[in-house]
Amino acid sequence: MNRDIVIVLDCGATNVRAIAVNAQGEVVAKAATPNTSQPAMENDQWHIWSLDDILQRFAQCSQQIAPQLQGDRIHALTVTTFGVDGALVDANGQLLYPIISWKCPRTAAIMANIADYITPSELQTISGIGQFSFNTLYKLLWLKQNHPEYLEQAHAWLFISSLINQRLTGEFTTDRTMAGTSQLLDVREEHFSSTILQRIGLPATLFPPLISAGEQIGRLLPHMAERLALPAGIPVISAGHDTQFALFGSGAGLQQPVLSSGTWEILMVRTPQVNTSLLPHFSGSTCELDSCQGLFNPGLQWLASGVLEWVRQLYWRNEALPEVYGQMIAEARAIPPGSEGLRMNCHLLDQQAQAGWYGVGLHTNRGHFYRSALEGLSWQLRHNLSVLERIGGFKAEALQLVGGGSRNALWNQIKADVLNMPVKVLQEAETTVLGAAMFAWSGARFYHSPEEARQQVNYRYHTYYPGEQSALYQSFAAEH
Repeated sequence: MNRDIVIVLDCGATNVRAIAVNAQGEVVAKAATPNTSQPAMENDQWHIWSLDDILQRFAQCSQQIAPQLQGDRIHALTVTTFGVDGALVDANGQLLYPIISWKCPRTAAIMANIADYITPSELQTISGIGQFSFNTLYKLLWLKQNHPEYLEQAHAWLFISSLINQRLTGEFTTDRTMAGTSQLLDVREEHFSSTILQRIGLPATLFPPLISAGEQIGRLLPHMAERLALPAGIPVISAGHDTQFALFGSGAGLQQPVLSSGTWEILMVRTPQVNTSLLPHFSGSTCELDSCQGLFNPGLQWLASGVLEWVRQLYWRNEALPEVYGQMIAEARAIPPGSEGLRMNCHLLDQQAQAGWYGVGLHTNRGHFYRSALEGLSWQLRHNLSVLERIGGFKAEALQLVGGGSRNALWNQIKADVLNMPVKVLQEAETTVLGAAMFAWSGARFYHSPEEARQQVNYRYHTYYPGEQSALYQSFAAEH
């Protein structure tokens, strides 16, 4: 077909995908297969990832799209994955111990006792990363306490994207954005923290050199090229943590907050400044490294559609999916702003999420509960956006919205009314893949920069503006 394309290998927690993207940011071929963790041999309640299985899933997907790419010029290959997970490897890149999944509960006790090494406040101020039991730091401490022999034997710790890249190229590297999720970095200095490493007793030599998104790691080895049905020798370009590339791929500029709305809502922004000393004061806060050097991605996360699903199961349990969602929205739309006094009071910033309702009356029906949940989550968003503005030193003028939650038009309008600012819903679903592809194009020297690659994309938005109900919501602000 004589198209110019790059290949993105996207390893998600639920699917592994191979996707071909052209020079205008359009997906021209894709294949997916389910991905899943598996129980550990020592304990069937623990979760691990099989690297061999992930590579085989990539091979299946890549082979599936290969016939659609006949005659195309493949300029580069890049890998994006979820954060924090990785493994200790020997000098040949072979795993010394399986990849502990972010879903594994074994590290919860390690996190609970981290103050034996360093205070949580100091840890987050340095690293930017909040207290989540799946953080890389706690995996390495668990290995140190339970399998110190593997740390002694290890040539390196490789994050999961770097494990895949090592198999593709033979090179040992550390994707910068993956390191930014680890709770081991000095986020402001963009290198592994000597303070954190000394306190927990890990050598800095455990981590291969940091490589930035868009840098060439190496070239695709012949045996891996054959397995993937791709040309040998094509450049393998660094990407890394999917969240950062979703932000860049969304088209967001500096100081333009982006809300990824799903089971959890994650509110982040790209900014050149961040006050990490504020982070420990806000539950659910974090700060990762942006896909571009010198920039940061502070953010907050909280349970969102997970609450709405709980309401659905409580009041619409016997209704058919997906038709029930339209019914729920219609019933909530018939309720006036403020849900006639029903309020959802929520604390949803961690896995011990709690929510409660007050103002229930004899007139209250299930539509009230659903609308009040939409409103309560929108007030939570308003509060968290004000926190993010403080942490990132910016003032938002609009909110950009991506993810499954953005398909709820009523919720989108409530958000615009409560925030009293435009909410821009991006119509493009593949923001992570787009972002990674932009850095692949830059790394392949097809475009001068990722920004130039992004300029080729025709972004389409549907914007929700504050409407006639916005003034009424502003009058409710003191109650929230």
